[in-house]
Amino acid sequence: MEENITNQEEQVINNIEEPKQEAESCECKSEKKCGCKCLPIVNCILLVGLILLYIFHFTGIGAKGGKSLANADAKAPVAVGEGGVKIAYVNTDTLMAKYQYAIDLQKQLKDFQTAKENSYKQQMMQFQKDYEAYVKGGGENMTLSQQQAKEKELTERQQKLMNLEGEYSQQIAEKTMQESEKMTKAVYNFIREYNAQNQQFDIILSKSFSNSPILYGNEGMDITDEIVKGLNEEYAKVKEDK
Repeated sequence: MEENITNQEEQVINNIEEPKQEAESCECKSEKKCGCKCLPIVNCILLVGLILLYIFHFTGIGAKGGKSLANADAKAPVAVGEGGVKIAYVNTDTLMAKYQYAIDLQKQLKDFQTAKENSYKQQMMQFQKDYEAYVKGGGENMTLSQQQAKEKELTERQQKLMNLEGEYSQQIAEKTMQESEKMTKAVYNFIREYNAQNQQFDIILSKSFSNSPILYGNEGMDITDEIVKGLNEEYAKVKEDK
């Protein structure tokens, strides 16, 4: 069996659990209800799969700046089976918990989500205040045409808020997807380049607690720590260069 085996590349990053948050809803306190709901919280990366379900095969992308990824402490390849296929695995739960890029990205996405939610809630609260003031006043000191104009204004604002809810949710989902895919590419390409300069495994599998094809793996095949170490070193350098 040749050392490099095609069509055997496995997942490297998958099944990152996302935190679940309940959507909030609010109703006007008057007898009439405004009919708007507060912005639902979109499940994030917080990892960030969101999104990170499968690894894509990207060619022609090497280590950033072409720096050497050689590691004198890298584990020696472990050959498995008669064909001598060299297999290793990465614990993705540990990787996502210790990879500083993933940690920082999770915070950035959460901040982005919170900003959108706060913006929506502020506009919603102002609408409720104006709506209740109009209902309570009963159109006092307004002509019939002024009352109709006010009701039309409130109806249009209500519709805009309902549309804004969907727009913000979509923006959060799109940003989460884009940033997570960017990180996935970075991790995949790092592992590919790192493996080429060190162990040269034929297959690197993904191991996680929630969903993994690996029920048990010899600890000698676990290269998580050295991958995380290399990823964090690269990320620290990238942040310094900014």
